[in-house]
Amino acid sequence: MKKNHSIMDVVTIGFALFSMFFGAGNVIFPPYLGLQSGRQWFAGFSAYYIADVALALVALFALLREGNSHRVMERLGKKAALFLLTVIILCIGPMLAIPRTAATTYEMGIAQLIPGLSPIVFSALFFALILALSIRESAVIDIIGKFLTPALLLGLAVLIVIGVAHPLGEIHEVVQVDNVIVNGIQAGYQTMDVLAALVFGAVLIKSATDKGYEEKKARMNVLVKSALLAGLLLLLVYLGLAYLGATVSKLYPVDISRAELVIAIVQSLLGKPGLIIFALVVALACVTTAVALVSSAANHFADLCKGKVSYQIFVIIICVFSAVVSNLGLDTIVSIAAPILGIVYPPVLVLVIVSLAAPKMTNSICISAVIGATITSVLSTLDGFGLSMPWLRYLPLSNVDMAWVLPALIFGVAAFLYRLPWQEKTVDD
Repeated sequence: MKKNHSIMDVVTIGFALFSMFFGAGNVIFPPYLGLQSGRQWFAGFSAYYIADVALALVALFALLREGNSHRVMERLGKKAALFLLTVIILCIGPMLAIPRTAATTYEMGIAQLIPGLSPIVFSALFFALILALSIRESAVIDIIGKFLTPALLLGLAVLIVIGVAHPLGEIHEVVQVDNVIVNGIQAGYQTMDVLAALVFGAVLIKSATDKGYEEKKARMNVLVKSALLAGLLLLLVYLGLAYLGATVSKLYPVDISRAELVIAIVQSLLGKPGLIIFALVVALACVTTAVALVSSAANHFADLCKGKVSYQIFVIIICVFSAVVSNLGLDTIVSIAAPILGIVYPPVLVLVIVSLAAPKMTNSICISAVIGATITSVLSTLDGFGLSMPWLRYLPLSNVDMAWVLPALIFGVAAFLYRLPWQEKTVDD
């Protein structure tokens, strides 16, 4: 009986984690990658998958090993760790990702089916639904895993199976990017799903605990299996969508927008009824991501207040705030939060890698590596805003937005060799 219970829990949590990661952006990007890569579509897809899903799973496993997101970041000191985690949650929560789910659903789905519907009215209806699904903290994972994900997977399966069985065209022999591997890595890295993994982890751990997995070993076992199931589902879906894009690489130019490409593929495969299916897929992908992010953010701020303000109150505040921000438009939302994310992501990756691969590393070395990564990410962001620093382009991996790697290594090695003057201890001490 316990075995069957465990399998069902793995499926429910794994399905939920798949939906959390599979936002609307994940619907539209892989086909475009396939279009660009032509006959090398599988190589481009593989690079994307490794840089996106593999890194996100590494972050999730690091979180599970440490027990929570705070422990992953506490090498910086408790106050700095709390500040960094709060910035992450604000950026991928109510400041960016949550409002973007409503804006994307409206622009890619609802606006095509119901052209006259006001975006203000839609955002109010959308977040009323998110509020209803998120208000019961313990039910979030079950709602996503048992109900929303199967519907999302069904819609994706219909599209992919028909596209594989009846390809729309021959795969182009010409590759339309300079390097498909670099292109795939860059795209996967820029999804920044590592940050999402650190936020979602708390919800997953609470869900497993509520299901009776109170011992760390049992909880770790069910969550690792769930994460691997989510990774497998993402592999199959991304692979199918990338292939669909490759099959139309002779039919559409690379200057077609990602959204237009997916709409064209859907309409060619399924006709006008397919646009309804696509609108539902986009809506489900956005709803599942929004529910997970609202729940995670509310959880964080409720813990921050030590119970003085309830989880439910924060859910309401986040939904109302996100509804207002969503009406600013996608471009405005992204322009505000993108540079902050660009600065935050590299130091978080350093902390994740250290937590998983070198948990006994002293704080001085880890902090120094974080400083090196942060300085480089700040300079790279300034370079992107017009303060020209061409020397950054000579750093290894700068072409995939990872110029911070070498400075992080140099700063870490310097701390190891010269024993910088701060207290030497590990998180476990």
